[in-house]
Amino acid sequence: MDKPHSPACERNREPILEVLRECFADRRHVLEIGSGTGQHAVHFAAALPQLTWQSSDRRENLPGIRAWLDEAALPNTPAPLELDVTGNWPAGPFDAVFSANTLHIMDWREVRQLFARLPAILTDDAVLVVYGPFNVDGRYSSDSNAAFDQWLKARGAHMAIRDAEAVDALAAAAGFDLIEDRAMPAHNRCRVWRRMK
Repeated sequence: MDKPHSPACERNREPILEVLRECFADRRHVLEIGSGTGQHAVHFAAALPQLTWQSSDRRENLPGIRAWLDEAALPNTPAPLELDVTGNWPAGPFDAVFSANTLHIMDWREVRQLFARLPAILTDDAVLVVYGPFNVDGRYSSDSNAAFDQWLKARGAHMAIRDAEAVDALAAAAGFDLIEDRAMPAHNRCRVWRRMK
């Protein structure tokens, strides 16, 4: 099959990698939730060879992820796992989680489920990194994000840019403290939490 391709992954992978080099420097086993095309998995696993990078996504996306992983043939990228946040989760334990551009695609019930399920599969000191657009104090951070949110809602009423404070509350309830909120290109953020137990 032809490998799926996301231009956004090509644009954002280097800025995200800068964050991961710091936040995952002492990590060993990462679960990526919502691996999409698989491009991020290949790029980050190649650049961070100390990590086992476990990709995952819904069943329909797994063939595309496999195509990227098979072509790269990296030693630290096991086969992708099927993961719907409302279904069965892998056993873990993982000491890191990464997810890019997923929270605004899921409905809010699924976002709540994602955070609620994390503690069961993570180590006590796990690090969580989420990349994407966020609202702050209920406001859009840019006109482009406002337009993007309208586009999302036209695609599906359940989609929306999430409020950072609401996501932080879910993270806190799951035992995570926000340790960094880094501005990224195109009005996105990398938000980093560490599990405190």
